[in-house]
Amino acid sequence: MIRRSVISTGATMLVATMALSACGTRGGDSGGSGDGDGGGDKKVVKIGVISPLSGDLSALGLGIQHSVELAAEQANESGDLGDWEIEVVPEDDEGKPEVGKNAASKLASDPEVVGVVGTLNSSVAGPVQPILDKAKITMVSPANTNPTLTRGAKPDDSPERVYASYFRVCTTDTVQGPFAARYLYEKAGIKELATVHDKKTYGQGLVDAFSEEYKKLGGKIVAAETINPDEDKYDAVVSSLKAKNPKAVYYGGEYPQAAPLSQQLKAGGLKVPLMGGDGIFSPEFIKLAGKGSDGDLATSVGAPTESLDAGKKFLDDYDKAGYSDPAEAYGAYAYDAGQSIIEALKVSLKDADTVEDARQATIDAMKDVSFDGVTGKVAFDEYGDNTTRVLTAYEVKGGKWTDVNTEEFK
Repeated sequence: MIRRSVISTGATMLVATMALSACGTRGGDSGGSGDGDGGGDKKVVKIGVISPLSGDLSALGLGIQHSVELAAEQANESGDLGDWEIEVVPEDDEGKPEVGKNAASKLASDPEVVGVVGTLNSSVAGPVQPILDKAKITMVSPANTNPTLTRGAKPDDSPERVYASYFRVCTTDTVQGPFAARYLYEKAGIKELATVHDKKTYGQGLVDAFSEEYKKLGGKIVAAETINPDEDKYDAVVSSLKAKNPKAVYYGGEYPQAAPLSQQLKAGGLKVPLMGGDGIFSPEFIKLAGKGSDGDLATSVGAPTESLDAGKKFLDDYDKAGYSDPAEAYGAYAYDAGQSIIEALKVSLKDADTVEDARQATIDAMKDVSFDGVTGKVAFDEYGDNTTRVLTAYEVKGGKWTDVNTEEFK
C-alpha cells in the first residue's frame, strides 16, 4: 500500500535511484542507473510526508502522500531547482501522536530532509512540531485546523507564535466551526440541535468553536454528548439524543466514527441531519454510513477543487499519474503544501552546498511565499496561517457529496 521514493506519472513509474550519502549527490558511482549523460548529476533534497498511511484514516493519508509526490515530480521535470532533485519520503503516523512523534524523529535524523508535509490530525501535530522545529525543518500541514498550533495556548485573547517552522494551508476551527453554525442557523433554519465530539483535539476544538457561534446567533443546544473513538456502538448517546429531539446533530471528529453514529441515529428513530467538519468530508463517510446518509452535511476548507481551473488541472494530472488511491479531501491542499515548500526551496537552495545549509533559509523563505495554488491563493500571515479563508458546505445527495454553499468567511 505504501510506496516509498516512488513517483508515478502516466502509466510509467519513475523510481528515484538516489544515493543516501550525506552529501546527497547521485552519480555513476552511486549504484544507480545514472542519468545517461556525463553532466547530469543531481543533488538530492527530501520532502517528508507524515500522515496515516494505514488504518481507518489511510484513505485521506494516501491522498496526501500521492499529491505531494505529484508536486515533486512536476518540480523535478520543470528543472526549477537547478541541479537539485526532490525525493519524497512518506512516513506512516497511523493517526496516532506517539507514532507520529517517531516518524518525525526519523525524518529529523536524515540530513537530506528539508521540509515535511503533514500532519493530518491536529493531535498528531502537537508532538511532531517541536521535533521538526529543533531540526530547523519546515512543516506545512494540509489539514491541521486546531488554532493553538499556530497561535499558542490562548489563540483569541493573546495569540503567540510557538514554532516559526510551522505553517498550514487550511483554515482553522475558529473559522470552520462558526461557518458551520451560520450555515445551519441562517441558511438551513435549524434553531436547536445537539453536539457530539470524540474527545480528541480536533473534534473538541471544532465543537467548541461551533457552539460559541451557534449560541451567539440565538441557537439552542439541547444536548452536548461525547463518544469513545475506540468504540463503534453508540446506543447510550443515541438514546440520550433521541430524548432531547434535536433538529440536527453537529459532530466533531472524523468519518470512521461519524458514519456509524449517523447510521445508528437514523436506525434509532432520530432522522435528522448529522453535520461535521472536514474530518468527515470523504466518500468513505457515505460508504460507511449507507443510504441513510443522504441529507447529512459537512464543511471543508476552500472552494470545491473541481470548481477552480487550477483544481481541475490538478485532478486531471493526478488521474493521469495513475495512483491507486484517490486524492480525497486533502489532496489539493497537500499539493499546495508541497508546492509552498518547493517555492521556498527556489530561494533557499541557491547558495546551499548541503540540505542542512538550506534548512533555516527555507523557514525564512516561507514567510514570503505567495502563489496561486490549486486551492486558491496561498500566502501566510505572521502566525503561519493561510491568509485565504474560503470554506464550502456540502450535503450528501444521491450518495454523493454536493456543494451547497461556498463563501469567504468574514
